[in-house]
Amino acid sequence: MKFHFPLLALVALVTACQQARLPEKYAEEAAFPQVYPDYVGVTVPVNMAPLHFQLVQEPDEMVTRLHAGSEEVILEGRQVCPDFDQWQALVEQAKDDSIAVDVFVRKGEKWSHYQPFGIHVSSDSIDAWLTYRLISPSYVTYEELTLNQRCLESYEERVIYDNMLCSTEQNGQCINCHHSQLGNPQRTQFHARQNLGGTMLNIDGKLTKVNMKTDSTISAGVYPAWHPHLNLIAYSTNNTMQSFHTLDIDKIEVFDSQSDLVLFDPETNEVSIIANDSTEFETFPCWSPDGKWLYFCSAHFEYRDTISHATECILRYKDIRYSVYRRSFDEATRTFGPQETVFPADSLGLSATLPRISPDGRWLLLAVGEWGTFHIWHRDADLYIGDLQKETIRPFSEVNSSEVESYHTWSSNGRWIVFSSRRDDGNYTRPFFAHVDENGQATKPFELPTDDPDYHRQLMKSYNVPEFLRGPVEVSPQTFADVMRKEAVQAKFKRQ
Repeated sequence: MKFHFPLLALVALVTACQQARLPEKYAEEAAFPQVYPDYVGVTVPVNMAPLHFQLVQEPDEMVTRLHAGSEEVILEGRQVCPDFDQWQALVEQAKDDSIAVDVFVRKGEKWSHYQPFGIHVSSDSIDAWLTYRLISPSYVTYEELTLNQRCLESYEERVIYDNMLCSTEQNGQCINCHHSQLGNPQRTQFHARQNLGGTMLNIDGKLTKVNMKTDSTISAGVYPAWHPHLNLIAYSTNNTMQSFHTLDIDKIEVFDSQSDLVLFDPETNEVSIIANDSTEFETFPCWSPDGKWLYFCSAHFEYRDTISHATECILRYKDIRYSVYRRSFDEATRTFGPQETVFPADSLGLSATLPRISPDGRWLLLAVGEWGTFHIWHRDADLYIGDLQKETIRPFSEVNSSEVESYHTWSSNGRWIVFSSRRDDGNYTRPFFAHVDENGQATKPFELPTDDPDYHRQLMKSYNVPEFLRGPVEVSPQTFADVMRKEAVQAKFKRQ
């Protein structure tokens, strides 16, 4: 049997079978190529999805060679997008070594070769999933947000819960503060505010909506911290307000006029007080990996009572500075010891928030700015890292940029961090990852890979509160919504 191809189809078939070729003659450039996302010299985990990038400039023609060991991939075009098979072959050759990248561009009739750069491949793997909220940086469209999860080993993204499922034109809803117990997708929680509000608990497949507000607490639970092995969750309770600036470069200030710490027991549905000093704003609880210490932040603030508390906080917002403390925890009696100072940031004219302890218990990661609690709105905010063994702390200069660095968490093996950064454009928050070695030294951060390397430049939403998951949450958005529509279970207050 003979097959007859149309001439056009035959030409297309032959062209598709031809591999891209490197130019034979070219001039050497002294600089690295400018690529987006900036993957020049980064370190990535062995199980990360392929890094796709594009040249910032627009040449007439471009060819890129990626090679490691005996593997070589040559790709044409301004966008460099190796497929999964090509990337995996390169990664296997480059484990604990580097993938070398050579970029050749043609402008007019002349070819140029940029300085080659490496993408180091660490044999330290990363947790397979990341969860976050996608939200517009606008108060007009805040209801159009979703709680999502993304597989880091691919580009798969799923919606955990869609805020619009239980929002109406008259009664809106706002979901926030998602969290899990050490990345366990079977033990997760998030809050819903306003319409049908409550705390949604997913504990081993059982869904419950809880109203954690009692007559003896400031509010429902806000910032959560699940005990590493007990079914207990520490929360802050906060009276949160916002003010908007017309002259300050930081246009929004979010602050608390009151905040305490509480402990919630999902099995007994009881809330008890951990700390509620009237002159302290206690917030951002975080357990040590062994569960024997509760770290938190607190700002000492005494009202002068000459005006309303809300107005006084607005006028004195730069006086509110948080330091880091901790209290011991007795699992048998479920009681806390006296407060101990960990990092007196306020005495240095700084404000430290969001303490996160590495899984080995040694490293303390913080977001630090000049004042306040909501550093995502502060352009001066940086990450700091502290050595709890040596009792030292320093700016985490390897990962910081000139823009905002904020929310951060550790991977389950303690070798990777993910954090929020606005270094791309100063407006939109993106997740960045960095490898941290046993000495607390970090590699150059890299942005969350996407299939289309230009995706984040077109996405007009911010990634809020990135946290690792060891697997996907399997509960459907509709199932969460069904429980959300039910009456919340009222928590009970337990006096110590």
